[in-house]
Amino acid sequence: MSSVTTATNTRELAHPARDEIRLECVLHALSDPMRMRVVRALATTEDELSCSHFVLPVTKSTTTHHFRVLREAGVIEQVYRGTAKMNGLRRADLDALFPGLLDNILDAARREAGRLGDDA
Repeated sequence: MSSVTTATNTRELAHPARDEIRLECVLHALSDPMRMRVVRALATTEDELSCSHFVLPVTKSTTTHHFRVLREAGVIEQVYRGTAKMNGLRRADLDALFPGLLDNILDAARREAGRLGDDA
């Protein structure tokens, strides 16, 4: 993604502005089962969740990669709160740009997880 806003210091993470979020980047970010698992968990709460909240069956470096892809696509927002990196779903931005997309994808993911018996 070429138009990611830059961070102003080492504790701030770069995020695309709302008008820089592109559909193909969002769909790519959501195409991975581990990233979809993160988004599904974030969609169940209004609160931010720390990275340590998520237990994914991949290495820590791969987990970090998944969060970066989601952030750079504009799907999540990450901020440091003390030493914790907190994650929140950018639902308002996604709903404004692509009305109904996130809800439909989350519903399809929920139905697929039920069909496959994988409610993680």
